[in-house]
Amino acid sequence: MEQRVIDTDLPAIPAKRYFTIGEVSELCGVKAHVLRYWEQEFSQLKPVKRGGNRRYYQHHEVLLIRRIRELLYEEGFTISGARSRLDQQQLDSRHPEKTSANTQSAGNAEIRKELGEILHLLRV
Repeated sequence: MEQRVIDTDLPAIPAKRYFTIGEVSELCGVKAHVLRYWEQEFSQLKPVKRGGNRRYYQHHEVLLIRRIRELLYEEGFTISGARSRLDQQQLDSRHPEKTSANTQSAGNAEIRKELGEILHLLRV
């Protein structure tokens, strides 16, 4: 099985308001046709379209594309898996109190399990 080596050294994102698809392609290490495909697959990715249907991406979209690239190419997610992960991260960022409560609840369950195992060992 062939392994792909991913170059994670991407160039710094310049301080600009808008980026063309060619610029984003270079900044994110992804071909333009892949970016157009991702627009169809990820609802969060909506570049501004101006005259001649030219796409202009904003800084937050360049960061999002880099995150999508990371999920797909480096972490091995499928398109639907990456979409779900982004949706979950967006939900978690909107409701941090729920995330910390869920994390705390899961941590408490793990502690109870470990204490039960220790208690069992002490009884033997």
